[in-house]
Amino acid sequence: MDFSLSEEQQLLKDSVQRFVRDEYVLESRRKLVASDTGYSEDNWAKMAELGWLAMPLPEEFGGIGGGAVETMVLMEEFGRGLVVEPYMSSIVIGGGFLVAGGSKEQKTELLPKLAAGELKLAFAYAERQSRFDLNDVECKAEKSGDGYSISGHKGVVFHAATADKIVVSARTSGGSRDAAGITLFLIDNNSSGLTRRDYPTVDGLRASELEMDGVAGTVLGKVGGGAALMDEVVGQAIAAICAEAVGCMDVLQETTNEYLKTRVQFGVPLSKFQVLQHRMVDMFMECEQARSMCYMVNLKIADEDPTERAKAVSAAKVQIGNSGRYVGQQSVQLHGGMGMTDELHVGHYFKRLTMIDTMFGNKDHHLKRYADL
Repeated sequence: MDFSLSEEQQLLKDSVQRFVRDEYVLESRRKLVASDTGYSEDNWAKMAELGWLAMPLPEEFGGIGGGAVETMVLMEEFGRGLVVEPYMSSIVIGGGFLVAGGSKEQKTELLPKLAAGELKLAFAYAERQSRFDLNDVECKAEKSGDGYSISGHKGVVFHAATADKIVVSARTSGGSRDAAGITLFLIDNNSSGLTRRDYPTVDGLRASELEMDGVAGTVLGKVGGGAALMDEVVGQAIAAICAEAVGCMDVLQETTNEYLKTRVQFGVPLSKFQVLQHRMVDMFMECEQARSMCYMVNLKIADEDPTERAKAVSAAKVQIGNSGRYVGQQSVQLHGGMGMTDELHVGHYFKRLTMIDTMFGNKDHHLKRYADL
């Protein structure tokens, strides 16, 4: 099977590589992470100018009409640079919900703004009791006049502080773990009744806890149809973060290999020791297995059969979790004591891989899900 990139995809890859090389040296990223917003609005505007924000959105609403493979190419390079702008939250997930479930009016109003960088979105789904179950929803939405009133708690909402609107899952009927009865809503970030507590995450991103008390919400998709919509869009998000993880792993493997060639011990480079050569081979193999599963899920994410799509997503997430942990741990260990320091970029990549493993279900969760499927 030919996995070569098309001319347009290669141009996209080259442009993101240049951006990462120019904007994301470690010290520059450290300053962004320490800033008030946690990322650069200038970088966000540049992404809009380059067409990256419009890339996965439909052409009829101001997008470019790219697919999962184009998103994979972009996210892999973002992983290599540890990019902190809210591309995943706003474009892949938020934009994905608008494309898959938005009304014609919502798409016409919001998607062009999203593509131009004038609108940011976030996704609030996790609750204290829900663990990794998207259908475990106790947040309530009740009819209120022509709209809905939402009350409840949502946790670890990435980039909520800088989002203009937030997609919220809430229950309109059924029991707390029923797939039926979940509805998605759009709420404004400055809504009355919304309380937000913002904080940094271990990998340098920003997240928030949300408390809602009678917050006004607009239905996104069909009432009671939120579970299927979440399954579709979260599947796309998992495929994208698998590509980001591959980019992270590639940097760790390349950096560690180069370090072993230059670090001298007992008069010879560390790369001459056979036991370390074996570990580098194992790291390389884990990277390649992760890449293969990343390609597989991004090629299958558009599968019309939801079961086959879900199996591909879970299989890829399991491999990414296993490979990410192995490559991260080996890289830190083979760098010795300095592998634990904040000044070396190795630890930052390992932190991001650890967070990716937990996003939308860790490897244990997805292994069970795959077995059940």
